[in-house]
Amino acid sequence: MSDQTTPQDPTTQHPEPEQPAETIEHPGLTGEMPQQPDHGEDSYVGSGRLEGRRALITGGDSGIGRAVALAFAREGADVAIVYLPEEEQDAQETVRLVEDAGRRALTLPGDVRDEAFCAEVVERTVAELGGLDVLVNNAAYQMSQDGGLADLSTEQLDRTLKTNVYALFWITKAALPHLKPGASIINTTSVQAFQPSPQLIDYAATKAAILNFTKALAQQVAEQGIRVNAVAPGPIWTPLIPATMPEEKVEQFGADTPLGRAGQPAELAPAYVFFASQESSYITGDRIGVTGGRILS
Repeated sequence: MSDQTTPQDPTTQHPEPEQPAETIEHPGLTGEMPQQPDHGEDSYVGSGRLEGRRALITGGDSGIGRAVALAFAREGADVAIVYLPEEEQDAQETVRLVEDAGRRALTLPGDVRDEAFCAEVVERTVAELGGLDVLVNNAAYQMSQDGGLADLSTEQLDRTLKTNVYALFWITKAALPHLKPGASIINTTSVQAFQPSPQLIDYAATKAAILNFTKALAQQVAEQGIRVNAVAPGPIWTPLIPATMPEEKVEQFGADTPLGRAGQPAELAPAYVFFASQESSYITGDRIGVTGGRILS
């Protein structure tokens, strides 16, 4: 566990690659991971930067989404989380963390590949939390295909595009009428948008699309006082990794970064808090890379 305030060597702040060469069944639950991620449970300290805000986070049950939900709650926000029904166990732990911070948690289980469900999660958030101030489009699907394009099925391509891109369009479109000046939309892109891995060709393509969506939408809604930005994670240790990658890649995940290790979800959360808060009031259409030193160009 890292301390939020004490300077530390980033190469040793969290474990170097020591993940067992094991995989778990997709979509993956945190409790099944042989090495547990750090979401900031023991380290993140809020300072009221999001006091009274209402946030909707897709993929909010685990990994980056859980870390963001925890940080937002400790900064004073109520949080709604979207997740697959089979991830209920993880979602309830996120709920516990949000409620322990004294904030309200709203659970929205379902599949974001369904356009009607995407509209529903926005309407329920607005109705039950009293409004919407921050939208975090974070839900994603990936599945490694080492056999190349020939092994990429239409079914997988469709699932990746609908989860990562279609849902982002649908949820954002439904949210815009409810967002007031000062609101923030934060999209999770990836280092894959800049340095695509061949075995993740469909996933990388969606992350590039998200980055360009962010830049274009930011220009559309700037006059409304709504800011749109993106966070680009590098290799981050979440259930998605052992649930979607072969064992040998799991074991060495993150070792090829300049910092020599995978990042932890807790190391992503401050970037989302920054984009959600007034501290980033003059930033829109931009991105922050949290990549362990991999260059975004």
